[in-house]
Amino acid sequence: MENLEKKQIDMQYNVKLFPIYKLFSWDLLFYYAINFLFFTTVKGLNPADVLLIDAFYPLFKLILQIPSAVIVNKFGNRKSLIVGNLILCSSILCILLANSLALLIASQLLMACGYVLKNLTETNLLFSSVENSSKKNDKFSKVDARGSALYYMLDAVTSLTSGFLFVYNGYLPIVFCFVLCVVSLILSCSFRETKEIKPNIPIKQNFLDIKDGFKFIFQSKRLKSLIIFYAIFSSVISLRSTLSSSLFTDISLPEQYFGIFYAIGQIVSSIGAYTQSWFHNRFRNRALTVFSLIVTFSMIAMGFCQVIGLNFGLTLEIILICLSLQCLVKGPYYTLIKRYLNSFSNESTRTKIYAANEIPYCITNSLLCFACSGLLSITNTSYVYIIVGCVSSVVFIFLLEHMKHTVGLKPEEYSKQEIEFTQLH
Repeated sequence: MENLEKKQIDMQYNVKLFPIYKLFSWDLLFYYAINFLFFTTVKGLNPADVLLIDAFYPLFKLILQIPSAVIVNKFGNRKSLIVGNLILCSSILCILLANSLALLIASQLLMACGYVLKNLTETNLLFSSVENSSKKNDKFSKVDARGSALYYMLDAVTSLTSGFLFVYNGYLPIVFCFVLCVVSLILSCSFRETKEIKPNIPIKQNFLDIKDGFKFIFQSKRLKSLIIFYAIFSSVISLRSTLSSSLFTDISLPEQYFGIFYAIGQIVSSIGAYTQSWFHNRFRNRALTVFSLIVTFSMIAMGFCQVIGLNFGLTLEIILICLSLQCLVKGPYYTLIKRYLNSFSNESTRTKIYAANEIPYCITNSLLCFACSGLLSITNTSYVYIIVGCVSSVVFIFLLEHMKHTVGLKPEEYSKQEIEFTQLH
């Protein structure tokens, strides 16, 4: 009884701490608004090299998925999360000190290792800390969305600041990024483990357990559909950040305005994150369709506004509207996709689901970055936007048609195998 009471107190503590932790830790602060400028002006790379670096990051994540899942399975969420944040700090230090493309690629190996561990543990730590009830998914989404919204607001402030800091000294935003990574590390040490850890399980048995879990996951039609959608959509969203910076460079936008545009986008994402429940209730099983079409069509519009030769002011207005639409979608998307993946799962299966979910994403993201890096070496960013937007629109139309029969069904419409997925150990 005493142990049960302590576990409940620890769970409540984690739920309260999580939004504060996510405020500083969900992704890099001070970084994305100026990372393209930092690599091209401070480190002397060209746009194709920057996308090459981006391509190696998901490739490294792919390689590290299964070993990281074994680590989390053996040592638990809290210890793995602390190690992940520690490695992430070292990756930012590597970026600061790197004097060659090879070292910058090495920094992506460290960053990938840190984020794989974080991605496998953060959501699982929160979901396992939310009290079991009929409203567990709603409570999880509410807490996770609050952390996302807070992060987007802070990211807006830091992005706005980073543009001006970069003009003063190109290294300052990365230094501040490192400081906040240390804050994330300190906060991660404050979480309490709620999962019973079994340290005596041999490493080989952990690998076999992960293998069996993956086999079951990829037999699930619902999970396969969600995982494929996540792989493609998240890859497009991830690529959008680097391409928008490249587009700003093509239209000669002053460097300090990079941060302003990025900050506006993050404010819009914060609003979207706060309204994730509205998106879910309003669109239900059509939410992913709405998200994908908004993103792809707005990307095509961003490409065409420069191709057809609009004046600078009108081009900037169209780009800002399109970016705002993409960011409005990004806000609720990450919370809702995790909610959908968590359905019919338990604490034992979620780590396997998150690991299995990342593998196709890493492959897709890496291939897309390599392809766009090649395209940027022979054409400009506008045409890359149009090509990516058109191709991904066609892919989403076919994929979403298939998903009508596998995702968003009523519980009684799923097969017995899908519902009994929680019995996997």
